[in-house]
Amino acid sequence: MSKSALILLPEGAEEMEFVISTSVLRRADILVTIAGLRTASSVSCSRDIVIVPEMSLEDAMKKGPYDVVVLPGGMKGRENMAACKEVKVLLQEQEKTGRLIAAICAGPTVLKAHGIAKGKTVTSYPSFKDDLVAAGYQYSEEEVVVDGTLITSRSPATAFRFALKIVEHLVGKEFAAKVAETMLLKVL
Repeated sequence: MSKSALILLPEGAEEMEFVISTSVLRRADILVTIAGLRTASSVSCSRDIVIVPEMSLEDAMKKGPYDVVVLPGGMKGRENMAACKEVKVLLQEQEKTGRLIAAICAGPTVLKAHGIAKGKTVTSYPSFKDDLVAAGYQYSEEEVVVDGTLITSRSPATAFRFALKIVEHLVGKEFAAKVAETMLLKVL
């Protein structure tokens, strides 16, 4: 049975983190759904690249559950996800049922905003360290951190490692290594 992923695409999302995660997961034959927070209309990302999600978050939630929910970073993107009640409901359900949550760069601050994964070890873009520690998270400087069903990462530069770690958790380390090899990527 194929694994499934829901990748959120809020206004202001970091393009590289979104696109790399989406591409790597699809290369691993994971069924990826791309959801805009409010609608399926075009989204302007952090560097003014416009991407069109496949559906709204509301519609995507009706098609769940998903094996992983992925939160890209981006300053405005994180603010939009942190302010979205549907994101909170989605993450709470994901956590309650023990399914994977993955957040990169500014994405881990969305976890904090919605009270998700408190006390777990995370990483993020370095400027968010103090806020996350003050909120009760353990902090690591590693590029990709796994704590149970939570995967976090630091920046656009770590997006390949982040996405491959998700693949590893969903379909295995050998398959993740094969996906990396097809991209001529030596990160595992």
